[in-house]
Amino acid sequence: MPELPDLIVYLDALQRLVLNRRLEHVRVAGPSLLRTADPPLTQAHGKTVRELSRIGKQIVFRLDNDLFLVMHLMIAGRFHWRSTAAAIPAKIGLAAFDFAHGTLLLTEASAKKRAALHVVRGEAELRRFDAGGIEPLAADLDSFRLGLLRENHTLKRALTDPSLFSGIGNAYSDEILHCARLSPIALTSKLDEAEITRLFEATQSVLSKWIERLRVETCDRFPGRVTAFREGMAVHGRYGHPCPVCGSSVQRIVYSANEANYCPACQTCGKLLADRALSRLLKADWPRSLEEMTQLRHRQSKGNSPTAKFPG
Repeated sequence: MPELPDLIVYLDALQRLVLNRRLEHVRVAGPSLLRTADPPLTQAHGKTVRELSRIGKQIVFRLDNDLFLVMHLMIAGRFHWRSTAAAIPAKIGLAAFDFAHGTLLLTEASAKKRAALHVVRGEAELRRFDAGGIEPLAADLDSFRLGLLRENHTLKRALTDPSLFSGIGNAYSDEILHCARLSPIALTSKLDEAEITRLFEATQSVLSKWIERLRVETCDRFPGRVTAFREGMAVHGRYGHPCPVCGSSVQRIVYSANEANYCPACQTCGKLLADRALSRLLKADWPRSLEEMTQLRHRQSKGNSPTAKFPG
């Protein structure tokens, strides 16, 4: 799912391309995309884009007459800039936003079409889409602390909860926690002041670094590769690879359709966090530390261990 750095770069490009431009027409191909009926989407036709903004992980077009288009890309939704009246791609195409000088295409490369477009009128209706999380890059330490400690959650859940923090998802929460040297399952209520400060500074640093990095990579082009897995990430999507700080093997916890990636040496004092699937399979054989994992791999190499394999 595009997160805050990716959405900022999308907004940079959209500011250059469509701000103060007339939206001639919107073509919708995905039957599940449009989630509202009143006001009708046709009222957006011929309106000028007056402002572009972000609410959480949603991109908002403010048009004439206090009309708003609110777009949530979900996991696999992506924008593409094409020539005028470009065809909507088969299978993955959801919509086309036609301007006189080009077309903004919305696609979703997933069998489960979850991307959403809402048409709303007025600031009051627009506020319904704000889950209430603080903007992490606009926060100072005090407001960050208040948001973090509002509820008692694991750090992974707290950072990705849109009612606490705006725009952070699975990928950048992994990177933030690695930078802060904190476990993804540490409870917010158990953090001391030094750890809260470290997490605040890591959040600011990681998000700012990746925004600038993506801006440099994109330059003046429209973002063409928006992904949760990027070269240069420390732990996210790097299960089994060496940690860039200490060289230990990056581990993960798999839960539902998500996972948390972490370095045991940097973040959990060498302790391996129990993965729900593997720990159920291995039960008492589940390794509790990097040292135990090394021993288990040694037994595997001699053909004297459970069938589950562990990364090198």
